[in-house]
Amino acid sequence: MTTPEPTTPQPNAGVMQIAAYVPGRDKAAPGVRLHKLSSNETPLGASPAAIEAYREAADRLEIYPDGSSHELRRAIAEVHGLNPDNIVCSNGSDELLGLLASSYVGPGDEGIFTEHGFLVYRIQILAAGGTPVVAPETDHRADVDAILGAVTERTKIVFLANPNNPTGTYLSDEEVRRLHAGLPPHVLLVLDAAYAEYVRRNDYASGIELVSANRNVVMTRTFSKIHGLAGLRIGWLYGPAEIVDALNRVRGPFNVNAPAIAAGSAAIRDRAHVDKAIAHNDKWLPRLTEAFEAMGLKVTPSVGNFVLIHFPDGDEARSAAAADRYLVERGYVLRQVVPYGLPNALRMTIGTDEANQGVIDALAAFMRQ
Repeated sequence: MTTPEPTTPQPNAGVMQIAAYVPGRDKAAPGVRLHKLSSNETPLGASPAAIEAYREAADRLEIYPDGSSHELRRAIAEVHGLNPDNIVCSNGSDELLGLLASSYVGPGDEGIFTEHGFLVYRIQILAAGGTPVVAPETDHRADVDAILGAVTERTKIVFLANPNNPTGTYLSDEEVRRLHAGLPPHVLLVLDAAYAEYVRRNDYASGIELVSANRNVVMTRTFSKIHGLAGLRIGWLYGPAEIVDALNRVRGPFNVNAPAIAAGSAAIRDRAHVDKAIAHNDKWLPRLTEAFEAMGLKVTPSVGNFVLIHFPDGDEARSAAAADRYLVERGYVLRQVVPYGLPNALRMTIGTDEANQGVIDALAAFMRQ
């Protein structure tokens, strides 16, 4: 029997299996002040130097941006002690994840990510025609042995968010190196270090040294979190020359806009602003954790700028969904994480002093009902 010819254009295999990514909500109940704590945005805003650089760039909007993002790569290289030739800049780190998948994964190939890993990994593997493979986590933490156990002859790429979103957990440098050592040399390990600047653990490494010493590891980073430039969509990658060359062949010729290049260059050099954001996070991460645990809620230990709050199972009146409705009515918008396989949890971004204390007070009242 022959297959009938399609009567309309058909998307590539795998595309219609994708559940479209849904960003964090930004609407509260009518008539109440909104505290958006659903997208892991910094409460401190962007660096004043970045804002000034952005405004200055407005005088030259008729000119195409530098297609190589030279100034931005130079600024990143200066701050992190890297070779700018090994850096690729992008329209958000999500673009890099897509470029990596489309460049190294094809039909019949497999890509691995962890059970509660970033949803974009699955999306990009499917979009490239590959098969997503999920490695189980242990206590909401990536499990090296489970990842290695999922590797087959079809595996082409492994995505590891370190720290992970939405759990906030991380793997030590030793564990990441053990993971890499167990992978075949042709498998690409992608270390997504979007929250690296927030981590205050001596055994953590973002992946720079591992990338420098190997040909099958890359590290991706973002300006959307600690640098406060989510609205400009700036990401960057550090990788081996061969991978950088491949990505530069397929990325858009002007994929980072001129105001983003200017603002990003200024932001990454403003160490005082970064230090201020770190100090704010260090102040509130333990406070929020302790406050929620004192209410009888479980909090997954986090090293990021957010906390994952688990609500009692079997108690509909005090479920995550009920808590979410209660908080939204009072202007506090957290992130539901049902698509991540966490139906009875909420992820809360660390916000302003006022917002953080407000959530503590509101959740305490909710739990007393």
